[in-house]
Amino acid sequence: MTSTASADVRLSALPPAAGQAGLRGALASELTKIRSVRSTYWTLGALFIVSVGLSIAICVGQAANFAGNPGNKAGFDSTQTSLGAFFLLGRLIIAVIGAMVITSEYSTGMIRTSLWAQPRRGVVYAAKAIVFTAVALVISLVTALVAFFVGQAMLSGKGVAASLFHATTVPANAMTNCVGGGPPGGSVNDNAGPGCNGHLVTTFSGTDVVSVSTVLIAIIGTALFITLVALIAYGIGALIRHTAGAIATVIALVFVIPVLEGALPNDWRWDIMRFLPDASSRVVSVTVGGTNPHLWSAWPQLGVTALWAAALVGAGAYLFRTRDA
Repeated sequence: MTSTASADVRLSALPPAAGQAGLRGALASELTKIRSVRSTYWTLGALFIVSVGLSIAICVGQAANFAGNPGNKAGFDSTQTSLGAFFLLGRLIIAVIGAMVITSEYSTGMIRTSLWAQPRRGVVYAAKAIVFTAVALVISLVTALVAFFVGQAMLSGKGVAASLFHATTVPANAMTNCVGGGPPGGSVNDNAGPGCNGHLVTTFSGTDVVSVSTVLIAIIGTALFITLVALIAYGIGALIRHTAGAIATVIALVFVIPVLEGALPNDWRWDIMRFLPDASSRVVSVTVGGTNPHLWSAWPQLGVTALWAAALVGAGAYLFRTRDA
């Protein structure tokens, strides 16, 4: 009796429950989950290191290539080159995280605990999506910016580097001839080819202007594309609820189908391409020359990817609310 009375006293000292569990608490809970999982840091770290590291390697290789092939400077898009590794591998890594944000709770059974603490399923699903989108967007922007700056540093002094602080120019055209000496404004390549007894001299003509706004759009567009791929993976994870299956489906949608689509006849291929979720990766980072004439410009094409993400996240939300955990 004494112990029971003491327990009653302790319980009566607690304030009565008030209010209703809402989105704010769910957001705090999801942020705690994503911060407390060690694999999140490892995966996001791998995303940053691999993307930036490959950007350095690619740009160093391009800078070395110009020494023997100066004509390759004509129409060279240094912004797209520095962001290329992030486009290719970044979306693969972020897709893995996006799928696991929701499928990992199903594999461990933690989803039942989450829904017990917050029975409003729509709130749980929205909180997961909001927190993960914010994390993905921040890491994508940071990675894109760093990859751009280190890439341009590797290309500095080659006459092709872009800048976020002032407009730059790159040669628009190049002509290589075999002559006895190099004219002013030309670039001499001593590795003369067969039949050339003098020097291979590359003469440049015309310029392409790379504005600050164009570079900024390319960087932001890259970060948005990677974030949208993350949301596509999140929606597919909610639909499939199995980590391996969700990741395989995302890879098929973003990597495999575009490759298979390339085998179609041209009159079909170009009509289909612009409606695929990866098509925006072909145009959003372009800063020199024209984009693919069969695709829309950067923002409309990025809008197609956004529609894919919205449709899959919406379908996942519907099933998340109607299916048993």
